[in-house]
Amino acid sequence: MQVPHDSFVVVADGRKMLFLRNEGDAEHLNLVVDRVREQDNPPDREQSTDGPGTTFSGQGNGRSSYQETDFHQLEEDRFAAETAEILKKRAYNNDFESLIVVAPPRTLGELRKHYHKEVLDRLKGELDKDLTGHPVAEIEKSLIAAS
Repeated sequence: MQVPHDSFVVVADGRKMLFLRNEGDAEHLNLVVDRVREQDNPPDREQSTDGPGTTFSGQGNGRSSYQETDFHQLEEDRFAAETAEILKKRAYNNDFESLIVVAPPRTLGELRKHYHKEVLDRLKGELDKDLTGHPVAEIEKSLIAAS
């Protein structure tokens, strides 16, 4: 993937966002950390207090159960929306002209729901991979290998 000089690269998942800037060129990436933000999001079993509920069906003697709310996933989705909001603010401040986003497929889908036009106009590429826990050198290699 082409990552021009001074491009903004965001590596995110539902718990961590890593903002990088390419200080190198498209051939020789040199990603430098601009900002890191992480949130504490315990597993759903630690956030919920009860099992799924049940109700009597309107017809017959059957019962119907409700799907329990996944608070962990809700928080990850909220975090992705917050990431998109930060990108919008930074786009309005002209902090970047070219944007590359790296995120796992679910997070990428959630980000896309919240991209603002200013962000979309600057978006040059996306990579659907979870690289938040990887060192910067591996992120660079993954971007170079992506086509």
